[in-house]
Amino acid sequence: MDKSPFIQPFNRRRFIQLTGLGVGSGILGLHQAGCSGRQTEKQPVIQGFDDTSDNPDPSKGWVPVSDRKIRMGIVGYGVCRFGADFGFQDHPNVEVVAVSDLFPDRCAKLAEETHCKKTYPSLEELVKDDTIEAVFVATDAPSHARHCIEVLKHGKHVASAVPAVFGSLEDAEELFEVVRQTGLKYMMFETSCFRENLYAMRQIYQAGGFGTLAYAEGEYWHYSKNGIASYQNWRHGMPPQWYPTHSDAYFVGVTGGSFLEVSCLGIPSQMERYQPKNNSYGNPFGTEISLYRTSEGGMARMGRSSDTFGHGYDSETGRVRGTKGSYYAEYQGTETNLPNLVRPPLPPKVSPGHHGGSHGYLTDEFILSIIQDRKPLVDIAMALNMTVGGIVAHQSAMKGGEWMKIPQYKL
Repeated sequence: MDKSPFIQPFNRRRFIQLTGLGVGSGILGLHQAGCSGRQTEKQPVIQGFDDTSDNPDPSKGWVPVSDRKIRMGIVGYGVCRFGADFGFQDHPNVEVVAVSDLFPDRCAKLAEETHCKKTYPSLEELVKDDTIEAVFVATDAPSHARHCIEVLKHGKHVASAVPAVFGSLEDAEELFEVVRQTGLKYMMFETSCFRENLYAMRQIYQAGGFGTLAYAEGEYWHYSKNGIASYQNWRHGMPPQWYPTHSDAYFVGVTGGSFLEVSCLGIPSQMERYQPKNNSYGNPFGTEISLYRTSEGGMARMGRSSDTFGHGYDSETGRVRGTKGSYYAEYQGTETNLPNLVRPPLPPKVSPGHHGGSHGYLTDEFILSIIQDRKPLVDIAMALNMTVGGIVAHQSAMKGGEWMKIPQYKL
C-alpha cells in the first residue's frame, strides 16, 4: 500500500501514552451519512455532532505540500448538513465550484455554507460540469454506490459518506470494478479511522506493537426513539449491520485486513419500526451482533444496535488484543519504541470537526491523495471490506446465525 501522511513510519519516538480514548471517549458520535429528508421541525442533537477534538491547536506544525486547488463538487446537505460539515470549503487546496441537493432550500443553504455560487438540481446534472475534478457524495445511503459510479464514469475522483454500499453485494462488485477500471481516486469517509484511539491503534499495529491480532472488538450503539429523518424513509427499520463501518473499522481500519466469514445473531425488537411488517426491509432486528473470522487468523466481535435498551450510553469505539500487546483506553504491551501516536497537523482553518475530531482529517487525506497521486487511506478495497461483512452478517442473522463466507476485495 502506498505511503500515507497519516500512516507514519516507525520513527523510534518514545510512546506517547493516550488515556481516556477507549470506552470513556468512545461514547462518541454517530456519522449520519447522507441524512437526507425534508423535515421542518427542530431536530434533536444527533449523536456525534456535539463531539470535537481535544487538541487546542490542530494546525501546529503544518507544512503545505502544494498550492494546487482541487475543484470540488459537493452533493447532499440533508438533516445532518454533511455536505458542509467536513470543511472542504476551508481547505487551502480546495475550491468548491458547485453544489447540489434535491431540495432547493437545502441546496441554497449548502451553497451559502460552502461559499459556492454555482448550484445544480441533481448529482446527475452536476457531474456533467467539466470544471469539477472531484465530488463529495453525501447523499442517502441507498444511493451511495450508484452516485459514486456516476461520478467516476464522468472522469472525476469521488469521496463518499458511509457506507460504501447499502445492502447489495452486486453494487459492491460493480463499484469495485468501476474504480479499478477508471483508476480514479475513491475514498469512503469512515470517521472511526481518524478517531484518536483508532489512529493510535493503527500506528502501533504498523510498528509491530500488537503482533498478530487474536481478537478485535467494535461497537456502534445508537438509540433514537423516533429515528432520524431520511430521504424516502431509508433509515426506517433498516438492518443494523447494513450500517456497520463505525464498529468494523476497529479491525479493518487498524490492520488493513478483512473478515473472511461471519456468524451473526439478531435480537428481535419491540420497537415499531423493527417489526417486519412496518419496514420495507422485512427486518425484525434492532440489534445484530457479528462474530467474524479475520484475515489475521483471529476473531472479531462487532456489535450494532439502535434498539430501546440502548438507553444508558451510546458508543462508537473498539478494542484490540494481540500476541504482543493490547489497546483498551491505552496501549499495554512489550514494545517500548513506538511511533508518534498524535494525529498529524491540519491546515489552518480546517477544523477537526465532529466524531472525535475526525472530519477535517478525512477531508485532508482525500485531497492529499489526489495532489500526491496515491491511494487514500480508506480506498475502495478497505471501504468494501469494512462494509460487505455487515451485509453478509444480516443474511446470517436471518438464517439463525449460519456461518457464511464474505467476499474479499484487494487492489
